[in-house]
Amino acid sequence: MGDPKSKRTATEKPRLLARVRTTIYLKHYSRRTEKVYIGWIKRFIRFHDFRHPSMMAGKEVTAFLSFLAEERRVSASTQNQALAAILFLYRDVLKVELPWQDKVVRAKPGQNLPVVLSRQETRLLLSHMTGLAWLMATLLYGSGLRLLECCRLRIKDVDFGRNQLTIRRGKGGKDRFALFPEGIRDDLRRQVEAVRKHHQEDLSRGAGWVLLDEALRRKYPNAGRSFQWQWVFPGTRVHIERETGHGWRHHLHESVLQKAVKEAAREAKIPKRVSCHVLRHSFATHLLEDGYDIRTIQQLLGHKDIRTTMKYTHVLERGPLGVKSPLDRL
Repeated sequence: MGDPKSKRTATEKPRLLARVRTTIYLKHYSRRTEKVYIGWIKRFIRFHDFRHPSMMAGKEVTAFLSFLAEERRVSASTQNQALAAILFLYRDVLKVELPWQDKVVRAKPGQNLPVVLSRQETRLLLSHMTGLAWLMATLLYGSGLRLLECCRLRIKDVDFGRNQLTIRRGKGGKDRFALFPEGIRDDLRRQVEAVRKHHQEDLSRGAGWVLLDEALRRKYPNAGRSFQWQWVFPGTRVHIERETGHGWRHHLHESVLQKAVKEAAREAKIPKRVSCHVLRHSFATHLLEDGYDIRTIQQLLGHKDIRTTMKYTHVLERGPLGVKSPLDRL
């Protein structure tokens, strides 16, 4: 006979995680948030030998966070992410009062300066890239987009007439307008036309769908097959949706661009830790160097707090805080 505890765990755990997923869905959190929260909740339960969270409280939460900090040596932001997932579990899923919530110690994140490329380094990096990766990386720098904002750009959100990009449900679930770089207008047009051609080919094969939010699918049943909803940067494979039998494409996976940027930085011999997000940092810093207003840059980046944008004032080419050294005036 098996251990009764193991049987109880096997039956309780799926029910609990199903409730977590349902709550995340009702709150319109992203799939990425769902994946992260589910992962931390699983780790929390495993750490305490599969005890049900309703049988635990602040003491167990603190023990788990202490393990992450002292044994696993995770960063402060990772520790706070784990805490956010656990508090979501208790507050929103289990509907448990949290008299111990204020006693849980939150890690204080360090204030690291962003890595920024000079204009010469940016040109050098992009010169070592080609094709779709080059276009996407150029868009990250030219518009200040986050990696997933670029990957999830749809045809309808590229407005050639008004020279603007519309970023849908960016960080925090907010929409905003982004800069449309004139230097890649023709390249973007060619990409859109290439997508149009591939979409027509997919339609002729009975495919041509993209996945939409459930609410949109109910309201506009055929929207997922229309050209305007297609990805600007679609993936290469056609998948079959099990429930409907529709053939659909996901957007290009973000890891493709991440690998291309790292490889280009290595080939260009740039002595910095270069990632896709560094191009967004460089966009903001170079605009500051050109004299643009900090509030305008905040709006273009989609920052909620001006203090987040202010960090770029510390990495201008003129030195920290934009101050020129007296040595340079001798």
